[in-house]
Amino acid sequence: MLTPTPLEELLDLAADVIGCDRRTLPAGAAGSPFITLGGGLTQAVRLQARAGRQLGLAVDLAQLLGPAPLADVLARAVPVPAAAPGPPAGAGAVRALLPGQPAALAAEREAGAGAVCRVLSAELAGPLDAGALRRVLAALGARHEGLRTVFADTPHGPVRRVLAACTPPLVTLEAAGAGGGGGGDPVAAVHGYLAARARQLVGRPGRPPLVFALSRLAGGAHLLSFVYHDAVADSWSAALLWQELLADYDRAVHRRPLVRAVRPGPDAAGRAAVTARPGGLRAPAAERAERLRGFPAAVDLAEGAPRPAVFDVRGERLHVGLDVRLRDAADATARRAGVPHGTVLLAAWALAVGRRAGLERLLVGCEVPRRATAALLGTLAPCSATVPVGCELEGGVDYFLRGVACAFSEALGCADLDTAELARELGVRPDRSRPVLTPVTFAARDELLPARVRAGALSARFHHGHADAVTADAALTVLRWREDPLLRLEFAPAVLSRTRAVRLAREMRAALAALTAASPHTPVDDLLPAPAGARGLALPLP
Repeated sequence: MLTPTPLEELLDLAADVIGCDRRTLPAGAAGSPFITLGGGLTQAVRLQARAGRQLGLAVDLAQLLGPAPLADVLARAVPVPAAAPGPPAGAGAVRALLPGQPAALAAEREAGAGAVCRVLSAELAGPLDAGALRRVLAALGARHEGLRTVFADTPHGPVRRVLAACTPPLVTLEAAGAGGGGGGDPVAAVHGYLAARARQLVGRPGRPPLVFALSRLAGGAHLLSFVYHDAVADSWSAALLWQELLADYDRAVHRRPLVRAVRPGPDAAGRAAVTARPGGLRAPAAERAERLRGFPAAVDLAEGAPRPAVFDVRGERLHVGLDVRLRDAADATARRAGVPHGTVLLAAWALAVGRRAGLERLLVGCEVPRRATAALLGTLAPCSATVPVGCELEGGVDYFLRGVACAFSEALGCADLDTAELARELGVRPDRSRPVLTPVTFAARDELLPARVRAGALSARFHHGHADAVTADAALTVLRWREDPLLRLEFAPAVLSRTRAVRLAREMRAALAALTAASPHTPVDDLLPAPAGARGLALPLP
């Protein structure tokens, strides 16, 4: 029997990650990019990580999501170099902050805990075994040092320490305490209660800034909410935690042993990620800045109204539902253009914002995971970044969509860049009245968690909470796609009134409908008229 080549082994992994027949994938991979074969960002991250773990090969994530044929990208894989050993850090040792943590802690000092507090809840239907749940939380705390990390101020700035043992706290919310507000929606009422008490919940000195909150709902159901600080976890980590929690709960109620093996911490996993990156070096800010020159320094959705002197992190949200016909049309358009469905949604969002602001090109900040190794895939840590994607509203529909996909791929290669550093390279001065570079953002989180999961006799349905704070003027997030498609528009009311936010959400949905109904060569300029009152409100970058 012939030994498979590295390329053949990588193609087998790709087929497994995408979920297609490994016998037919090589033929398609010879001429088609990963995204046209059914792969998206989440699948690309998993393929990259598994290639490093199982084959010792480093695959470039940006190339994987680019226009090159999949076989060509995989053929460029290089051996993963040995990770450089780092200094030992025992429990309680002082450690430097991870990338992203300084900004999260600074945001809390400036704007309060609500600005950096996130909520991801599971609505649990069925009998709940509280004892099993507590055993599961203890196992999770032992397994993930991120759940045992505390932050402290020193004369030289904030540091972090990892406690030897710390079970994530579980608090019970009385129905009367959690029942106010929410417009009759009990889940929204609980989320509002948690948002109002963010500081008390995650601001306890000497304790990790996180908590689980359990609320009783009507009909014997429960809502279990994971409330966490941006310095502890990102959206990938929160989804990972829920996957492990429910899998462990199933084991616990069936009296099977729980997984207690300690996962690699972010320090060791991060060192491995640096060595796994092809080329070993991050893209220089000057090179990335050169590609973004000529894009607007700011996208102003305030329509001429004065901005507050200091960006107000107070936020509101709108849910944007899509019917299944529009979802299916978006999927069909994505397949035709050879891009992920998330690209179609990002393009529709850029088109709506561009029309509203009177712009033909703009930067949209996109959330991407920075998890280049299998170790980081299973690590609970803030490893996401928001990268500026240059969207040009030009050409025919398919040309436009492919251009957005390529711009996203280019931005992925610069995910390690510090936004402030990039802004300096672009000559953009700090402005406390607006977010740096990307006042409009996009995130696709629909692939991180299924809409429903079963664990033992429980059925879990997930709900994304809102801490009444925003980091952008307008942020569109894909929450669900396959089942009951749902988007969320978060906005800063100091910049964008609720009436204008509703109008922008409708324009985004209209842009999506126009993109999916048009022929491949229909000029983007012909899809939507400029909204009344829209005008150029931005200056080009130097």
